[in-house]
Amino acid sequence: MASDSVLEINDDNFEAEVIKSDKLTLVDFWAPWCGPCKIIGPVLDELAGEYGDKVKFTKLNVDENPSSASNYGVRGIPTMILFKDGEAQNQIVGAVPKAELEKAIKESL
Repeated sequence: MASDSVLEINDDNFEAEVIKSDKLTLVDFWAPWCGPCKIIGPVLDELAGEYGDKVKFTKLNVDENPSSASNYGVRGIPTMILFKDGEAQNQIVGAVPKAELEKAIKESL
């Protein structure tokens, strides 16, 4: 479930929202039944509030949109991938601490 600061995307708009984005874009590959995904959601909301002007935050439900997850080799969720200029830059798997996500974002900016 996406918040006001995190955009829900799908296989159909993945290219437009992520690959063609002019901002660093974080994609959270998740599913509603995934416990760790529920843990990381509020952390992403916080980061979106802090970095929303520099980073686009998105969520993609892997159950409803298997193509994008498959294209990027997502085997476990949550998986967060940072995209810059249409290329995957950094991948974080699991419900990691906020500091680890922040470090990855700063490295990619």
